[in-house]
Amino acid sequence: MANEGVNNGRRRFLTATTAVVGAAGAAAGGYAFLSTWKPSARAQSAGAPVEVDISKLDLEPGARMIVQWRGKPVWIFKRTGEQLGALPTLDDRLADPKSDNVDQTPAFAKNETRAIKPEIGVLVGICTHLGCSPLFVPELQPQPFDSDWKGGFYCPCHNSRFDLAGRVFSGMPAPSNLEVPPYHFDKANANRVVVGIAPEEAA
Repeated sequence: MANEGVNNGRRRFLTATTAVVGAAGAAAGGYAFLSTWKPSARAQSAGAPVEVDISKLDLEPGARMIVQWRGKPVWIFKRTGEQLGALPTLDDRLADPKSDNVDQTPAFAKNETRAIKPEIGVLVGICTHLGCSPLFVPELQPQPFDSDWKGGFYCPCHNSRFDLAGRVFSGMPAPSNLEVPPYHFDKANANRVVVGIAPEEAA
C-alpha cells in the first residue's frame, strides 16, 4: 500500500511535469511557427526608401547609376543641355508626349523632362512591354534601330524605344512610358536622392 501511494504520487508528479514541458514546447513551437509569418529583415527593407549619393559617381554625360528599390532597377542619369533641347522635338513621334498616364508619371514629374531637376533623370529601368531592361543609348546620333536617334533607351527584346525622358515612341510593343518612381532630393544635401518618397511626402 505504501508503494502504491508513492507510485501514485510519482505518477502525478510525472504527469504534471510532462504537461508543463509539453505546454512550454507547444508555446515555443507556436512562436517559431508564427515568427515565420513575420517579414524578414530583407523583406522589410525591400520597400524602404533608398538614399543615393549621386556625387559618388562623376555624372558626366552618358553616365548612369543603377540602384535597387522594391526589387526594381532604378536608373539615375545626367542629361546634357543638347539632350534636353532635343526632347521637345520628339513630341510628334511619341505615344504619350505629355505623360498623361498617371500610373507611370507622378504629378511632380509631369513636365517635358519627367523630372524634378531637368538635368537629372530618375526612371524605373523596366520596359513596359514584357519587363525587360532596356539599353541606355544616350548618344544623339543615328543608330541601327533609328536613323534619327536623339538619345534614349532601346529594348532589344522587341525593339521598343524610349527617349531620354523615358517616353515611349509611337507604334512600339511597349504600351506606355517608363515609370518615374517616387523620389526627391534631400533638402540638406542636393547631391542626395531619396528613391521611394515623393517630394510632397518628404519631411
